Amino acid sequence: MKVNYNQMLKQAQKMQADMAKAQDDLANETVTARSGGGMVTVVATGQGDILSIDINPDAVDPDDVEMLQDMVLVAVNDAIERARQKQADVMQSATGGMNIPGLM
Repeated sequence: MKVNYNQMLKQAQKMQADMAKAQDDLANETVTARSGGGMVTVVATGQGDILSIDINPDAVDPDDVEMLQDMVLVAVNDAIERARQKQADVMQSATGGMNIPGLM
């Protein structure tokens, strides 16, 4: 069986370029997560960087700060999970479905 190393190298270079483009695209995409019935909204990039946290003034109760903290925590964690899922989807597409250990 003859192995065409030039062809393999070209495929690897294309995959690397596709993965780099996918990373750039993720930096420009956003995910949004909400908690507390929309009282807290978190927006993050597709790479998982938090861009904004919006808190409805009605969610601010000085007698129940812990509830607000919980809502923020839930929304942030959900935004990060959505970003991770978006990363996985984009990388799956960029690698043609190949599972490359340590990629994400």
